[in-house]
Amino acid sequence: MTSTETETPEVVEATEATETGAVATSETPAATSETPAATSETPVATSETPVATSESAAAPRPSRAAGGNAQTVGRRKEAVVRVRVVPGTGEFKLNGRTLEEYFPNKVHQQLIREPLVTVEKPDSFDIFANLHGGGVSGQAGALRLAIARALVEVDADDRPALKKAGFLTRDARATERKKYGLKKARKAPQYSKR
Repeated sequence: MTSTETETPEVVEATEATETGAVATSETPAATSETPAATSETPVATSETPVATSESAAAPRPSRAAGGNAQTVGRRKEAVVRVRVVPGTGEFKLNGRTLEEYFPNKVHQQLIREPLVTVEKPDSFDIFANLHGGGVSGQAGALRLAIARALVEVDADDRPALKKAGFLTRDARATERKKYGLKKARKAPQYSKR
């Protein structure tokens, strides 16, 4: 027997195995005799496995907030707000203070409560928030966005109403930078004809 005669059957089997999708570990005679070769009885991965398409990827996500709890982040201008929503009585704790203490302005209070009123759940959740950065108006806008995102995590059915009201859109407006040669971002120095 020559060496080509003994290797020929294993090489043929290895070639067949790689064509069907199985991985051949080695082509030595000793290694192939220990491991079973891919046969028609051995299950082999085929191209029948489902491939992700745009139609299958667009399936709606189920609510992932277990028990009505959700944690989200909202941003506006320089403000960043981290919110935790839990089932409760409608209580707000913002940096350890109530909504009325932290935002004495009624306009800001109304702005913050809008997502809860839109989904008709103003007294269903307690809101715990950590606010930092920015000013009062920026923090109020960031808090509204974070609450709206949390409500969607709790119940995905609320998304269309919140989206239509514009509460899920991040307000990208920010301060424009000052340009050299100008007094502010756009204000030019006074023009003198003579």
